[in-house]
Amino acid sequence: MTVYVTGLTRGGTAWTPKYVESIDQKQCIGCGRCFKVCGRDVLELIGITEDGDIVDAFDDEAEKKVMSVKGAANCIGCESCAKVCSKSCITHKALAA
Repeated sequence: MTVYVTGLTRGGTAWTPKYVESIDQKQCIGCGRCFKVCGRDVLELIGITEDGDIVDAFDDEAEKKVMSVKGAANCIGCESCAKVCSKSCITHKALAA
């Protein structure tokens, strides 16, 4: 049986946080909604070239802008990023204790 890290809400209800695991960059449209709701410096906008190389999002070589997981260790498991994602491209996972 797997046991997960849990916490308590302010009201005392048990809660299992689910931490950001990955972003499907093929689905991501780079809208930035997830970035705006996250105050923990977990995500960053990156650019992808025609050849699939990662570059600065504002580089002229960037053909597409997408979100990337920058600081997964900063995630608190609130899942706000996934709740605002219109493309459902963010995956979360509970942390085993």
